[in-house]
Amino acid sequence: MKTYVKFLSVNYFKSLSYVFLVMLSLVIILNILTEVEFFKNYDVASYFPFYLAALNSFDLIFEMFPFIFLISTQVFFVNLFSDNQINIFKYSGLKNSKILTLLIFLTLFLGIILITLFYSFSSNLKNFYLEYKNQYSSDNKYLAVVTNNGIWIKDYVNQNKIIINADKIDQNFLVNVTISEFDKNFNLVQIINSERADIKSNNWVLNNAKFVKENLTEKIDIATIYSNFNYQKINSLFSNLSSLSIMELIKLRDNYKQINYSTTEIDVQLQKLISFPLYYVLMTILSAVIMFNTKTFRSTTLKITIGLFFCVIIYYINNLFQVLGSTEKIPLTLSVWITLFILSCFNMVAILKINEK
Repeated sequence: MKTYVKFLSVNYFKSLSYVFLVMLSLVIILNILTEVEFFKNYDVASYFPFYLAALNSFDLIFEMFPFIFLISTQVFFVNLFSDNQINIFKYSGLKNSKILTLLIFLTLFLGIILITLFYSFSSNLKNFYLEYKNQYSSDNKYLAVVTNNGIWIKDYVNQNKIIINADKIDQNFLVNVTISEFDKNFNLVQIINSERADIKSNNWVLNNAKFVKENLTEKIDIATIYSNFNYQKINSLFSNLSSLSIMELIKLRDNYKQINYSTTEIDVQLQKLISFPLYYVLMTILSAVIMFNTKTFRSTTLKITIGLFFCVIIYYINNLFQVLGSTEKIPLTLSVWITLFILSCFNMVAILKINEK
């Protein structure tokens, strides 16, 4: 390995580690405040909010990595500009484009590691966090899961336990529904079979329902039952995908297809993960462009402030397109990639004369 490659790589990793630890510390502190506020009325061990804050922090920090790479690259160049180190490299024939190429390679390498290893680690911690946190949620006794045998729902109505199974979802309808109701002593109360259940509201409308109770069968064309679940609530229970690893997302996607449930959110989550290494690279290039164009600025604080300003702009642009995607104003796939496309266009124009900086 060439000496300059080793020197630049070590300094880049140091800058990245420094910014990562600072950001992680801030996220943990903010999470601690949130968890302490949540558990102030619960009788839990004093360490418990701190433990949950740590579990949840790695998922949040994963979402912040694009901005961590931007700020880390700025810190790297601040150190490189000190004592005119950048000019020493330039006089030795090392162009700015070569330094940027090295940073791109390192960032891409780290990005692949982050989505394969770090994301799996953070998703597991997020899963533990949700399991612990849900124990203190009023909705903990309710459950909805998707398996290769369809959708399963656990509900409680009038102290009776309700187990619901359906083959698939067709818009706001459950198809081929079986509802088993048990009393508080787990004795079977009744079984309801229905070809189709409208779950748009909490009052489910059952079509061609068959009630089996104490060996007696009653058929009703249209029947109504109450459930704590509706279509919107079921959607919200399936929306927290950050607690699933990539392999679990792919498996869940297959299960969704079997029950005819929309896989759009999973597809978007997978595309976001695939796009992250490119996102990191583009943020690194943007940061380098900022630093080369502000090289003559004496104030390091001003340089970092400009980087933070771009972080805020990119964050809000990204959020804008995600909102447009979630409200179906634009395709969801486009909402994931359009920010990266804009960044790519800007960076391509900005680096044309980077060696002259």
